[in-house]
Amino acid sequence: MSWRVWLADSTMHSVAATVALVLVILALRLVLRRWVLRHVRQPELRLRWLANLRNGLLLALLLGLVPIWVQELRTFAVSLAAVAAAFVLATKELIQCVSGAVLRATGNVFSIGDRIEIGNHRGDVIDYTVLTTTILEIGPGRAFHMHTGRTITFPNSILLTTPVVNESSLEQYVVHVFSVPLRADEDWRRAEQVLLEAAMAECGPFLDEARRHMARLEETHGFSSPSPNPRVAVQLADPGTVHLLVRVPAPIGRQGRVEQAILRRFLEQFYGAGRSPQPAPAEVE
Repeated sequence: MSWRVWLADSTMHSVAATVALVLVILALRLVLRRWVLRHVRQPELRLRWLANLRNGLLLALLLGLVPIWVQELRTFAVSLAAVAAAFVLATKELIQCVSGAVLRATGNVFSIGDRIEIGNHRGDVIDYTVLTTTILEIGPGRAFHMHTGRTITFPNSILLTTPVVNESSLEQYVVHVFSVPLRADEDWRRAEQVLLEAAMAECGPFLDEARRHMARLEETHGFSSPSPNPRVAVQLADPGTVHLLVRVPAPIGRQGRVEQAILRRFLEQFYGAGRSPQPAPAEVE
């Protein structure tokens, strides 16, 4: 390499300036250290001066290197930012999946065994990792509570943008709601009474335990828990149709069994064993 090329290279200039700065700092340290050792007699004061001298020269060296290498530092920072941006774009989905896992863990969104609904998917959580969550599908549709035998695995990034419904948030018991449609010309008052009696009969074995559980939740978490007492409400959703909304407590994982037992008892008592029912099949809301 010729001297002209060497002199024209900015990196070589920076290296030369750095070497010169280091030599100057070392010379200053040597001279000032000798002066302190000769003129400062008190041991404690001498040690303090030597420490301040060392730290001051080190700071001066760092401050002197900044203007020398400022151009190279700027180029390196731009290159590093470009590499970081490319890395983020290439791993965007993975980063979102990890962020979703952090959200699930820190927010206590759900855990293994919980029954959740996210988007159009609904089921029991059987596994989760840093990147994905696996549920055992419940269905078909929202009107049934039976396992379909299929598993659904979705990326945790969905947790950042899609609300999660946790049907197991009340731990041992959940408040379950389903609808029974009737024609407007049918005796909906009697149907309401029959439904309420059927709900009380099917929920009776665990109703007291559900009440105690809700009371414990109020004491532990400090919020007003829903009443576990079975209720039936009337809704006019469509012209010519009356919907009876049944609200009952049910043990986690047994909502479908409780609903089916209430519906069968209602059909037998309201329509009779030898008469075909007129309303459409019940659907969960």
